[in-house]
Amino acid sequence: MSETISVDIAIIGCGPAGLAAAINAKIRGKSLALLGSGFCSPKLHKAPHIDNYLGFHSISGEELRQRFMEHVAAMGIEILNNRVTMVVPQHEGFVIQAKDKVFNAKAVILATGVSVARLLPGEQEKLGLGVSYCATCDGGLYKNRIVAVLGYSEEAIEEANYLSTLCERVIFFPLFKNKFEQNYHLKDNIEVIKDSKPLSIEGDMFVSGVKLDDNSLLEVAGVFVIRDAVLPDQLIPGIEIENGAIKVNRDLTTSIPGIYAAGDNTGLPHQINKAAGEGQVAALNAVKYIDSQKK
Repeated sequence: MSETISVDIAIIGCGPAGLAAAINAKIRGKSLALLGSGFCSPKLHKAPHIDNYLGFHSISGEELRQRFMEHVAAMGIEILNNRVTMVVPQHEGFVIQAKDKVFNAKAVILATGVSVARLLPGEQEKLGLGVSYCATCDGGLYKNRIVAVLGYSEEAIEEANYLSTLCERVIFFPLFKNKFEQNYHLKDNIEVIKDSKPLSIEGDMFVSGVKLDDNSLLEVAGVFVIRDAVLPDQLIPGIEIENGAIKVNRDLTTSIPGIYAAGDNTGLPHQINKAAGEGQVAALNAVKYIDSQKK
């Protein structure tokens, strides 16, 4: 059974925008859940040096990242390593599904950065009709059936292992950027396919299979796509996207009241200063929104 946690603000993403939002929400006395996935801010970590962040001339990206993390830790803010798979608006607030936890929040701040992931043909159309982003959430629907796991991140290993306890057969595609190694501790009853790659997800109404790059069709009842991040319009169906970015107003509200966006996911320029500033603005306006709802 999923654990349910209630907070004022759920912040999705732990890059500069998400961290700045968390600090400002904390200062304003709001309870929060800062939800990350894996390594916080890999883009910042890889930057050899940064010259345009005010007060930190010629600092390395990793050193600046460490300063950010130390600041958050000093304020007692915990980063929860829970990959969010769905945000559902409710009558009063939002329900955030994050693996084995469910968060109830009065407001949400999206600080998910830019996802370079390209959806497979058929993925968006079959979402909820055989395509899932969370084995823990939907695995029970495929008990004693055959499923495929498309693993774009190492978290897919844990998801595949869980599915192997329920499903008749689990077929795992290691699609990591780094080299897949056998010591990733997949269970013995999981079939690994490394020589073929998925091209599309097939089926009339429901998923019936995965088409591979050798033109063969792998017949499955379900496909679990495990990436580090889910695209915003799939995370929150109906949120407005413009020119590939989340459409926001000047106060960083999205098309859905109570949901704010900050950082690279709101569009160019993709800069640390902009991300941190938008994180602050989004948090302050989320606080204002929550307080107005009380009145």
